[in-house]
Amino acid sequence: MVRSGNLSVDSSASHRRTPSRTVTLGHIQPQAPSYRTVYCNDRDSNMPVRFKGNSISTTKYNVFTFLPKGLFEQFRRIANIYFLGISCLSMTPISPVSPITNVAPLSMVLLVSLIKEAFEDWKRFQNDMSINNTTVEILQDQQWLPIPWRKLQVGDIVKIKQDAFFPADILFLSSTNPDGICYVETANLDGETNLKIRKALERTWDYLVPEKASEFRGEIQCEQPNNSLYTFTGNLVIQKQTLPLSPDQLLLRGCSLRNTEYIVGAVVFTGHETKVMMNAMNAPSKRSTLEKKLDKLIITIFCVLITMCLIGAIGCSIVTDREDLYLGLQKSDWEYRNRLAIGFFTFFTLITLFSSIIPISLYVSIEMIKFIQSTQFINRDLNMYHVETNTPASARTSNLNEELGQVEYIFSDKTGTLTRNLMEFFKCSIGGISYGCGVTEIERGIAQRNGLKVHEEERSTGAIREKGFNFDDPRLMRGAWRNEPNPDLCKELFRCLAICHTVLPEGDESPEKIVYQAASPDEAALVTAAKNFGFFFYRRTPTTVYVRESHVEKMGKIQDVAYEILNVLEFNSTRKRQSVVCRYPDGRLVLYCKGADNVIFERLADGMDDVRKVTREHLEHFGSSGLRTLCLAYRDLDPETYNSWNEKFIQAKSALRDREKKLDEVAELIEKDLTLIGSTAIEDKLQEGVPNCIETLSRAGIKIWVLTGDKMETAINIAYACNLINNDMKQFIISSETDAIREAEERGDQVEIARVIKEEVKKELRKSLEEAQLYMHTVAGPKLALVIDGKCLMYALDPSLRVTLLSLSLNCTSVVCCRVSPLQKAQVTSLVRKGAKKITLSIGDGANDVSMIQAAHVGIGISGMEGMQAVMASDFAIAQFRFLTDLLLVHGRWSYLRICKVVMYFFYKNLTFTLTQFWFTFRTGFSGQRFYDDWFQSLYNVFFTALPVIVLGLFEKDVSASLSKRYPELYREGIRNSFFKWRVVAVWATSAVYQSLVCYLFVTTSSFGAINSSGKIFGLWDVSTLVFTCLVIAVNVRILLMSNSITRWHYITVGGSILAWLVFAFIYCGITTSRDRNENVYFVIYVLMSTFYFYFTLLLVPVVSLLGDFIFQGVERWFFPYDYQIVQEIHRHESDASKADHLEIENELTPQEARSYAISQLPRELSKHTGFAFDSPGYESFFASQLGVYAPQKAWDVARRASMRSRPKVPKKK
Repeated sequence: MVRSGNLSVDSSASHRRTPSRTVTLGHIQPQAPSYRTVYCNDRDSNMPVRFKGNSISTTKYNVFTFLPKGLFEQFRRIANIYFLGISCLSMTPISPVSPITNVAPLSMVLLVSLIKEAFEDWKRFQNDMSINNTTVEILQDQQWLPIPWRKLQVGDIVKIKQDAFFPADILFLSSTNPDGICYVETANLDGETNLKIRKALERTWDYLVPEKASEFRGEIQCEQPNNSLYTFTGNLVIQKQTLPLSPDQLLLRGCSLRNTEYIVGAVVFTGHETKVMMNAMNAPSKRSTLEKKLDKLIITIFCVLITMCLIGAIGCSIVTDREDLYLGLQKSDWEYRNRLAIGFFTFFTLITLFSSIIPISLYVSIEMIKFIQSTQFINRDLNMYHVETNTPASARTSNLNEELGQVEYIFSDKTGTLTRNLMEFFKCSIGGISYGCGVTEIERGIAQRNGLKVHEEERSTGAIREKGFNFDDPRLMRGAWRNEPNPDLCKELFRCLAICHTVLPEGDESPEKIVYQAASPDEAALVTAAKNFGFFFYRRTPTTVYVRESHVEKMGKIQDVAYEILNVLEFNSTRKRQSVVCRYPDGRLVLYCKGADNVIFERLADGMDDVRKVTREHLEHFGSSGLRTLCLAYRDLDPETYNSWNEKFIQAKSALRDREKKLDEVAELIEKDLTLIGSTAIEDKLQEGVPNCIETLSRAGIKIWVLTGDKMETAINIAYACNLINNDMKQFIISSETDAIREAEERGDQVEIARVIKEEVKKELRKSLEEAQLYMHTVAGPKLALVIDGKCLMYALDPSLRVTLLSLSLNCTSVVCCRVSPLQKAQVTSLVRKGAKKITLSIGDGANDVSMIQAAHVGIGISGMEGMQAVMASDFAIAQFRFLTDLLLVHGRWSYLRICKVVMYFFYKNLTFTLTQFWFTFRTGFSGQRFYDDWFQSLYNVFFTALPVIVLGLFEKDVSASLSKRYPELYREGIRNSFFKWRVVAVWATSAVYQSLVCYLFVTTSSFGAINSSGKIFGLWDVSTLVFTCLVIAVNVRILLMSNSITRWHYITVGGSILAWLVFAFIYCGITTSRDRNENVYFVIYVLMSTFYFYFTLLLVPVVSLLGDFIFQGVERWFFPYDYQIVQEIHRHESDASKADHLEIENELTPQEARSYAISQLPRELSKHTGFAFDSPGYESFFASQLGVYAPQKAWDVARRASMRSRPKVPKKK
C-alpha cells in the first residue's frame, strides 16, 4: 500500500499506451490488446468496443437446444444406444415382436431422465432471472435511477447500499466512511465471513453525491477479464494523472457491502466476464470405479447375447429345409434362397427377441437409489452432525456413494483437518531467550509414548486466557518485559505484532469488547497477543494504524500512538513473508517483516550468527512440540534509501504487465539486512476423536497419508499424536536438511544444488526401498512409515524416480509429506491414483487443498475456519475429520454392498427371463417365434420387478452401523471388491440358468398332459403366461432370500409387484380389439385359474427354482463365510454385555492360562447352537484374530483356506 499523497505521478508514455494492432510475424496471429480501456460515465465512448452485457445464464439448455442436447446427453450411455438400435430393428419386418416392446421402456427411461434434467434446468433459470432482475441505482442526468442488473453496462457509475451485493466487478471510487474505506464480505467467493477492507484512491473520494459524481470522467486501463480472484492490475487516468490500481480498489460481483452506508463505483467487468463467473467452472466429472466395471459387465452381457443369437442363427439355417413342405415356402420367399441368408436374417430377428437381456431400467434405478441414499441417509445422519457449528454432512454429488466403500488411500491436510485451526499464542523467543510455560498436547503424547509422567506447571497468578491467547510467563506480562535483558527487542516484537498485519478491528475500542476480523486465525492470534502484552491495536484507516501502548516510557503509562503505513508488501505462497513500511510519529522509518524461518534467515544482516543459531534451536524445540512457528525481523530505513526505493515501488505498482513479478523484485531490494527480533509459536490443537478415527481406519485396511506445509518436526509429532506413526514402526526419513545438501546450498550454485539434491534423493529412495522389501519378506517385520519434505519430493516426483517413490510408498502404512505446495499435494494424489490404480480419497479444509480434492477419486471438504473453497470443490462435506468413520465404514460400505447387489440382481432377473425365451427357440426350430406376449416383455422390467430392487438398494444392511464401526475389518471386503468379482457374476449367472430351466421345463413338460376345464389341452399362450407368472413370483421372492435385513417395505413391494402382475393379467386378458395383437392371450388367465394344475404349479415351481439358491447360500455361509456373515453369527443371540468381569479374571491368570481362557471365550463357545454351527471351518481363527489372541488353526481349516484363493487370509495380530 502506498501513501495516498504519493500516488499521483505524471502520466508518461509508459503509463498511457493506446491500443495498437498486432503485426503478423511468421505464424503469430493477430491478438487483442493485453489490456482494456473503459471510459467511465460515458456509454457512447464504450459503445464501439461492444463489451458483454451484465445478464448471466447458468442453464445447460434453452428452448431450442433442450431436446437435441438432452437426448445427446442420454445417448452417451452405451445401454441407451443399444436400445435405440433394438427399437429401430423392431420396426422392420424381421422383428417377431411389436415395436412397442422396446420403444415403450426406452421412451419411459428417456422421459424420466429428460423431466429430471428439465426440472433442474428450470430451477437454474428461475435463479438466473431473479438475479438478473435485481435492481441497482446508476447515475443518469445527475440523479440515481434504479435499473435491473441485466441492463448495467461497462463504465456506468453505480451506487451500492449497505448489505447489498455488487452487481458487477466495480472500481471503488468513494464511500460514506471516512478516509474512503468500505468493508466487504466475500463469503460467496471463498466462504470467508470475516470482513475485508477496501480503499478508494484519495483522488476519487469526493465523487459521492450525484452532482459531483456526474463530473467524473476517468479512463480505466486494466487487464483483460480473467479468473484470478486476488489479483488486479490497472491504472486510472484522470485529469492527466495516472494512478495505479490494485485489488484493494476492486469490488467483485457476488460480494456484499457491510458496515458502510453506501459506496459509489464505476463498472469494469460485467456478466460472464466478471471474476466470479469466470471461476464458475464445474468440478471435474467423476465416475465411480464400480460404474466403469458395470460398463464391462454390460459389454460381457452383450457378448452373451451375440453368442445366443449366433447359436439360434446357425440352428435355424440347419433346421430350415426346403423339403419341409408344411412350412409353405415358395421359391419367391427369402427363406428359400440359401442357408447364409436364413442365418443372417434370423440373427437380427433373435437380437430383437432377446434384447431384454440388457436391463434398460438399471441406470435410472441406480441413479434414484444413489440420490435417495445421499439426500435422506448421508445428509440426515445425526452421527455426522456437528452441534457446535450446526453443520450436517452434505453429499454434494450422488455419483460416488459406493466409491466411499472401496477407499484404500486417504490423503489428508493437517491444519484445520486433523487439527482445529483454532490458533492460540503459546510461546515466543526474543533475542535468543525463550518465553512461555505450559505443555502442548503433542508434548503430552510424546511423554506418554516414552512412559514418562507429565508434570503440569501451575499457571501464574497474572496469567491471561482468552480466545487466541494461551501464554503464561510472568517475565513478559504486565510490563515486566522492561526488566528483561533485551527490553528494546521485546518492544520491537510487540510493535511488529501490532502493526505488521491486515487485521480489521470491529466493535468498541476497548480491549474487552473489540473483535478482530482476520484473514487467518494465526493473524488474529498474533494481534491478540500484542494486545495482552500491552500494545493494543484498536483502529485502522487506509494510511494509519492506531496502537494503545502501555508501560513503554514508564510503568503504568498508557499512550495512543498513530503509525503511518507507507507500504504493505503482501504475503503470498511464493514470498512466504509479509512486510510493512511505517513511519513513527517522531519520523523514524521502519520496515517490519514476518514470515517463515528459512525465508527470514536468508535476509538477515551480517553479524547475527549467534542469535540466529539460538533462535533456530528454539524453533526446532517449538516444532517438536507441535507448534506453528513464525520469525520476526525489522530494519531501520533512512529517508533517502526509502524515497529511492518507493519510486521503484510506485512504478512496479503501476505496471500493466507482470505487476506481481515486478512487485516481488522490488520487495527483494528492501527486505534485506534485517535485524532478527525473534520468533512466535502458536498451538493448533488436534480435533476431537482424530487419533481414534485414524486407528479405526487403519484397522479397516485404509492407508493414511498426511500432506502438509508445516515443518518436518511439527508434522512428525502431529503424526505421532494422531496414532499415524508409533515407536514400533520403521521410519524412512528423506530430508533436504543433510550435510551434503547444506554445503551445496552454501556455495549458491543453483544447478549444483539441483544435482546434489536429486542424487541424494535417488540414493535415499533406493536404500529405503531395498530395506522396505527386506522387511516385507520377513514374517513379523515392523510396519513402515515414510517422511519426506517438499524439496526432496519435487525431485522424487521426477519421471526417473517416480516409480521408486511409488513402490516405497505403497509398502508403507503411513506417509507424511511436509513443506509441500498445493500442486505437490495434487501430484502425489495423482501418482497413487494413476500409478497404483487404487481408489483414493482426499480431505482438506482450505483453498490450498482444492487441487488435491479434485485429483482424487473422492474429495471431502471440511467446513472449518478457512472458508468454504474446499467444500465448494468437494464431492462430500463434513464438519470434523472423525466423521470419516461413519461416512466410510457405515454409509460407504452399505452403499457399495447395496449397489453391488442391485446390479447383480438386475443381471440375474433379466438373464433368467431371456433364457426362458432362448430355451423356447430350441422347440420352435430357431424360427424366432416369441414365447411371451409383447406387453409382458415390455412391462417385466418397468413394473413387475422394478420396486423391490429399489427397496433392496435403499434398506439393505448386512450389519448395523455400530457393528460396522466395531469391526472395521469388514471394510476390507470393499477394498478387495469382494461383491463385484467375476466369480460372483458367475454364481448369479448359474442361478439364472438353473431357475430359467426349472421354470421353463417344469411347466412345458407338465403341460403336455394338462387340460383346462372344457377339456382342451393348453396352448402356447396358456403355457407362456403360466411360465411368466412363475417367473415373476420366483424373481421377486429371490429379493427376500438375498436380503440381510427385511423391512415392511420389502414385503409391500414384493407382494405389490406380484399383485400388480395378476391385476394387469386380469384386465389385459379380459379385453380385445380388432387392431391389436392381444387376441392371443384373450381370456387365458381366466382359463388357467379355473384349473387345479395352475395353483399346484405356482406353489411348486418357484419353490424348486429357489431351492438351489437356498442350498448354495447355506453351504457358503457354513463353509465359506464372508466376514460380515461371521459377525452376524456372533451377534445373533448375543447381548452387548459388559466385558469388565472378563478382564478382571484375565488379570489374575498366567500367560498360558490367559490364552486358553481367551480361546474358550470365543463365540464358538459363547453362542448357542442355532443351525449355523460355530465349529464350522474358519470361525475360530477369525474371532481369535479380532480379539488379538493366537489360536492355532485346525488341519482341515488350513486345507480349506489353501483351496480358497479368492479370499485372502485374515492377518493375525501377534
